[in-house]
Amino acid sequence: MPRKRRPKSHPDSPPPGREDRSDSDGQAPGPADQSSGPLRPARRARRRRRSAQQDERDSRPEAPTPPRPADRSTARIEDADAIDPELLDQDALRVISRLSRHGHEAYMVGGCVRDLLIGRPPKDFDLATGARPRQVRRLFSNARIIGRRFRLVHVTYGDNIIETATFRCEPRQAEGDEDLLIVDDNEFGTAEEDARRRDFTVNGLFLDPLAGEIIDFVGGLDDLEDRVLRTIGDPLVRLPEDPVRILRAVKFATRLGFRIDEPTWQAMGSTAPELVRSAPPRVFEEILRLMRSGTALGAFRMLRACGALAIILPSIDEFLGVRGHSDEQAHDRADAFWRHLEALDQEVHQDIHGKQGPSASLCLALLFSGLVEHQADGALAHAPGVIDGAGHAQDTPDPDERADAQDPAGPCTPRRGASTPDLARVAARIVDPVSLQARLSRRDAGRARRILTMQGRFLHSSGKRFRPLLFMRGEDFPEALALFRLRTTARGQGWDIYEGWVERYRRARAASGDELDAERKRARRGSSRRRRPRSRRRRGGDN
Repeated sequence: MPRKRRPKSHPDSPPPGREDRSDSDGQAPGPADQSSGPLRPARRARRRRRSAQQDERDSRPEAPTPPRPADRSTARIEDADAIDPELLDQDALRVISRLSRHGHEAYMVGGCVRDLLIGRPPKDFDLATGARPRQVRRLFSNARIIGRRFRLVHVTYGDNIIETATFRCEPRQAEGDEDLLIVDDNEFGTAEEDARRRDFTVNGLFLDPLAGEIIDFVGGLDDLEDRVLRTIGDPLVRLPEDPVRILRAVKFATRLGFRIDEPTWQAMGSTAPELVRSAPPRVFEEILRLMRSGTALGAFRMLRACGALAIILPSIDEFLGVRGHSDEQAHDRADAFWRHLEALDQEVHQDIHGKQGPSASLCLALLFSGLVEHQADGALAHAPGVIDGAGHAQDTPDPDERADAQDPAGPCTPRRGASTPDLARVAARIVDPVSLQARLSRRDAGRARRILTMQGRFLHSSGKRFRPLLFMRGEDFPEALALFRLRTTARGQGWDIYEGWVERYRRARAASGDELDAERKRARRGSSRRRRPRSRRRRGGDN
């Protein structure tokens, strides 16, 4: 009897006996499908792959179409011959190429173009395109839409994230609304409109890597040649739209060595009070970028000169004293603060803290280390009217706290320095308001307080209760030692003490588990002896 030939199945159909038993509306497989056991994850993975491939085929035009030409009549077009092709990110080129094949205008924009033109390797590559966020998302299975105020797409290739934004225009202002602050920025527009809504002229340049052209709608090429930082449009309008641009101007001017043009500088001073309306997390993120830039000293001097430091860090500004005043103590405090930032810049240039730079907790601790030490030193930390990290006056502390500060067992004199409990109380009083306002994570805020408190132990490590081995094996010790190194460098003395701690830390890291257990037992025995309850006295009438 002749054999019946099995009909050929469609390439996308499942093998015979393993048909897709899911419902038409995407319900879970029925009981019959559950018998397949370990095959279910593999089947789902195949379905997802086929679905993604089908989505890409559906979104692909019948034939590759060139992108819609932009109106470049008002733009200056230059060849990009000065840009080294080796510096271009291949993943960014891949994204631009696919967007262009599907008929969307796409360019490299912003800081990456600026850095490429001045010969600096860009840290990241941002793209701008005429495609809407959902259109970009459909073209890339490795993309996701993020943001509320400013919706954009992250296209991910491993650890490399290509930020892709849709061309935008100036948001529509409600009739009669005189407030310039931008709260919604999702008005889509053209390439020229997108360039003119950016902050500074040197950041408004577009690079078309497929055509090898630089597109300049805002005069950024001239300012880049003259090394001038200038807002796009009237600075008295552009800075109030987003006051954080003041911090960005300081960052670009100090990091790139650019001169801020006079109208922009004057507008920075008059707009600085508007920084209180900006989101504190954004402000703190810019502060961290300044501290990690390697030009923190120049940046904070510029912030103080334009009046922005008094708005974003009022306690620091007050700690530094009145500018130009003849107060010797304030001058010494300011000089020590600038030396701490200079020490941080040196370590950033030496790449001591790695590619990511110093951590948020270390930056926060360094910022307030002088203020914490100043308020903890002597009776100042327990006097009425103490200023916390957010610039608010604190109430008079409890008498018990004041008595603790005057305890002879732990004197707090300027010559000897503050005791550990004093540092802990003051660190919490100063750091907590700032971390809460900036929505800093509990982990980073807690670590900043602890490494500030640990500074007293580096100079005063004696005492029966102190356990050096446990102290050095704590998770916060490396950053506490890093802060002590920065303070030692800034003061120019005590380097032998730091090197001694480095050697002790090397030996502590080599300690065995038995040694650590024995040290913990000794610490527990000492703690139990201190907590021994007092014996009760019998009353007079008891037998």
